[in-house]
This record gives sequence, C-alpha cells and structure tokens, in this order.
Amino acid sequence: MTKFSDLALDPRVLQAVSEAGYETPTPIQAEAIPEALKGRDVLGIAQTGTGKTASFTLPMITLLGQGRARARMPRSLVLAPTRELAAQVAENFDTYAKHTKLTKALLIGGVAFGEQDKLIDRGVDVLIATPGRLLDHFERGKLLLTGVQIMVVDEADRMLDMGFIPDIERIFQLTPFTRQTMFYSATMAPEIERITNTFLTAPARIEVARQATTNTNIDQKVVYFAPSRKDRSFTEKRAVLRALIAAEGETCTNGIVFCNRKMDVDVVAKSLKSHGFNAAPIHGDLDQSQRTKTLDAFRDGALHILVASDVAARGLDIPAVSHVFNFDVPGHPEDYVHRIGRTGRAGRHGRAFTLATPSDAKQLAAVESLVKQEIPRAELPEGLDLESAGSSRTSREPRGERSDRGERAERGERSRGGKGRERSRGGRERAQDEDRAAASPQAETVAPKAQPERSEAPQKEASARDSSGREGGARSPSHSEARRDPVSRDGNRDSAGRESVTRDAGSRDAGGRDAGGRRNDRRDRRDDGPAVIGMGDHVPDFLLRSFRISTPAPTEDGAAEDNLAPDHNPEETAAPGAASGAAAAAPGAASAPESTPAPAEVSTVAPAATDVVADEAGESEARLQSI
Repeated sequence: MTKFSDLALDPRVLQAVSEAGYETPTPIQAEAIPEALKGRDVLGIAQTGTGKTASFTLPMITLLGQGRARARMPRSLVLAPTRELAAQVAENFDTYAKHTKLTKALLIGGVAFGEQDKLIDRGVDVLIATPGRLLDHFERGKLLLTGVQIMVVDEADRMLDMGFIPDIERIFQLTPFTRQTMFYSATMAPEIERITNTFLTAPARIEVARQATTNTNIDQKVVYFAPSRKDRSFTEKRAVLRALIAAEGETCTNGIVFCNRKMDVDVVAKSLKSHGFNAAPIHGDLDQSQRTKTLDAFRDGALHILVASDVAARGLDIPAVSHVFNFDVPGHPEDYVHRIGRTGRAGRHGRAFTLATPSDAKQLAAVESLVKQEIPRAELPEGLDLESAGSSRTSREPRGERSDRGERAERGERSRGGKGRERSRGGRERAQDEDRAAASPQAETVAPKAQPERSEAPQKEASARDSSGREGGARSPSHSEARRDPVSRDGNRDSAGRESVTRDAGSRDAGGRDAGGRRNDRRDRRDDGPAVIGMGDHVPDFLLRSFRISTPAPTEDGAAEDNLAPDHNPEETAAPGAASGAAAAAPGAASAPESTPAPAEVSTVAPAATDVVADEAGESEARLQSI
C-alpha cells in the first residue's frame, strides 16, 4: 500500500501531513501527486470528498520550496468558485506549509482591499482567490500575473455553473504559457473539456472514479409525497423536513439542509428555529463575516442544522456531517452529487434524504439518470398528518404569516370591495355638497338636508317673490337670502376664515364659477330669472340719434346764420336747470328755443346745443333707472 512517504514530497511537508494524522493517501492523491511533481499538467476527475485539495496543495508546496516571491508577482495561483472554498484551500495550505517559509494571500469578496493590497505588495508565494476579486486587483494595477509558475483551477464544473468561464479564459491569457496547470472537478461538462483542450498541454488525465458517481458510504433515500393542496406544498414540505429530522433522533448529530433558492434558505431556517431546532442560514447574500461565523459554529459543533444554498455544496470539508437533507430536488443533476458528498467523508457512513413532490418528477429522473441508479423511496415519518401540518402555522414562520395575512386581506377586500367604494364615493359627494352649501346660498335651496339648521323662511319668501313678478326686479332670490344670512354678509368672514361675498345671478363667469372661485354645476342651480342685458345687447336711443346742420341763404350784409335741422324736435331738449328733475317728470317737459345761432365752421353741434345735450343726458339717466 502506498504511503505519503513514498511520494517524494518535501520532508517538511511530510512532517506536517503526519502531524495532521494522515498516513495513507487517497487514490486521487496517490496518482496525481507524482504527476504534478514531474511538472506535468494534471486533469483530475474524482467524486467529491476524495481529497482533491491535498492532491494539488502538497505538490505545490514541494515545488515552491526553493525561490522567493517578488512584490505584486505571485508564484502560484489557485482559483476557487466560492469564498468558502477559497478559505478552505487557504486553511489546508496553512496546515501543510506550517514548517516552511512560504507566504500566501487570500483574495475574496466581502473583505476590504487595503489588507489584501498590503499582502500583495510584500510578495506572496501562493495566491488563493475567486475570479472576480482577482480581476478587480488586476484592473486596479495592484497585481501582475506574469510570474505565475503553477496555476490550479478547483471545482471547474462549478465555475461553469456560476458563469466564471469567461473570467477563467481571461486569467489564463494573463499568465505565461510556460505555467503548469492543474484542473480538478467532480464532473466534466463539454465546455470544461473544451477549456482543458485549449489551455492544458498533454495533461495527465486521472480519473479514479466514474464521473458523477456517489459515495458508496452514503445511504440515499427519496421521500416522495403529494401535498394536499398546491398552495400548501411549501408549508407541508417544511413539516416533512421537521418530521424527518426528529425521526432520525440521536443518530443525526448534525446535518445540512440544501435549498435551491436563497429566500427559501431564510424561511426554512426560521421555521426550524421556531420549532426548537438549532439552525442557521448561509447563502451568498449574507455578509462574509456572518457566513464565516456560521460556518465556524457548524464545524465546532455549536450549530446543529445548517440551512444552505449551493454555496456550501462544493468543496467544503466538514468531515463529521452525519446527514444531508435536500429540501428541493436540485435543478442541475450534478449538484446532487456535490450536495450528498458533504456526508460520508473520510470513510464515515452518512445518510442523505431528498424531498420530492409530483412536480419534481422530471428533475428526479435526471438525477437518477446521471448517477446510473434508482434512488430508493422512503415512507413518510410515522404520525405525520400533512393536512393538519399545512394548516397550523406559527407566528414566527414569516412566509406562512405573510400568506395568512395576504389571504385575509384579499378575502376582506373582496367582501367589502363594492361597499367600500360606495362609502368612499358617498363621502366624497357629501363633502362636495357641504362645500357648495357653505360657499353658495343657492345650494341651500337645492339640498336643504345638508344644513338642516337653516330656516326655510327665506326659501318661501324667495318663491313668493318669483311668482309675484320678482319684487324689485333687479335682484334674485339668492341675493336676498344672502343678505338675510348673517354668515354671508358682504365684507364679513365666516367660521372657516373665508370671505363671503353676496352674489347675484350675474356674478358667475362663463366657466360656471362664482365670485369665490367655486364651480357650481348647472344641475345644482335654480332658475335665477332673465339675464341682465348689457351694453353689447342694447344701445340707448340717444347714442343712435344724428344731427344735420342746415345753412340758410346769406343776408344782405353777407352774414350767415346756422340753424338747427328743421326735423329737430324741441320737446327732446331741456334746460340745464331742468335736467335734474327730468328723472321724475316725463321726457320733454322743458323746451329749448327753436333756433340758436352758431358759427358756420361748427360742423356737428353748435355751442348753443348744450341745452340739447343736457336734455339728452337727463333722458338717458331716466332710461337707465327704468331698465
């Protein structure tokens, strides 16, 4: 049997491996380490949990034992798809290189650039990074990749799933073509194979297990159930999960629950905590400090159940995981291999349960086709009533609580939708009626119920005036009511602070607005009588009269006399002194002389015609008062 001492590793590395408790290498380590020490490119394909990390870490430390790094120019580069996997590689490097003087730097997101820049400036032998943060440092001019001697891509298929392949290709182009490249993955997709054919030179292909095979130490089960109702599927699935964990009892020392979506991770974790389980979530939206703290608590045993997305499905080395629960059937069949690979590691026995509903039949068939076996079915835990479990929701389960509130709100809105709209419409109409009643006294006659405290006497009096020929003839009933109303007297202010103005029928403009700026609909206004006629509709007679001047024959002495026109009516003239009394007397009571001499050059009215003008003015005033 091969031992680590037979692999030509550095003695300092062998000492660290021995102190870690390892003596016999795994199959992938036994085959990959000798090829890597020869300087060849390596393409390693093995199922998860077989020790791929040590298969490239140990030869890398041995090859970098001699030499020294320069500032901003790392000697080796390790790319990992997730922060957790990159941090785990860094921990393995610290374990195996503790007796050497090699330095490292970890470049991951969620950490300030300052500390990472200081490490790069001093020079590092091993640079462990995620693709995104590595390119950030490069674009900022803080990093040069021209000194990379060894480049490792870990979990290459996960890189493909996360969309890092364009970044990987760019990083390859930034490194020298003389580098040594090692690719490691549990599965080998066609795109990954294309990259290996492009950037690897005559690689040593090491495949210690068939692609996408599961560990034989894992007992796999599928818990298949049909939800009582479609909208209760999520709630009932949580109940099945709790029942499974409880049924395992003490054999479930710790476990990882995998969900497809980040939002489901939070909900399932809160549901487990509300039912007394020691659970916490971990996914990509959490802060890096919180993710590290949660993962450390799970490793140390302080956390019993870790609810995670696929961020924890790849490469995390937690040897003591006893159970894995797939809350959702993974969308990618390869993820199933990685998920259940978190248990049954280092020769231990593990159990994996997958919850499936009729809607998951297609994904489940794809998983079974990939692993080349039918996963056994398991019965539901005894004593589990799905209908009662789906209807009972605790107040601390956020999604159930929101669902209940949403259903109650929806039911309430449906039941009172018409009445609520009626009430709101009626309230608006009442408010408009009250505004009209307060602004215009006419509204009192239209809707007397809006202000029952007003007296109906003004209305009766106004009606009587209408039927008797409109007393006064010049003012409308609304004008009379406004003057009798103490609230709307001219020049005073009402209780709302608005100035009330007496308005008659002619005080509204063409747009139907009154003097206060409020618009009154025609249907709310009563008949205010005939409209007042202005100057544009009627012109007084005196403005339409014309005067003609006749010129008599000259006398013997050559003088000329201008007389008034022969058709001039002397009854229409009056003396200036009689003009003031013309309003009470009949027109034409005073007469003027028949003719008044005037200068010949006056073409319209002679100076003596002032009596005629005064008489006309008096007549006009009398006519205006009679209109």
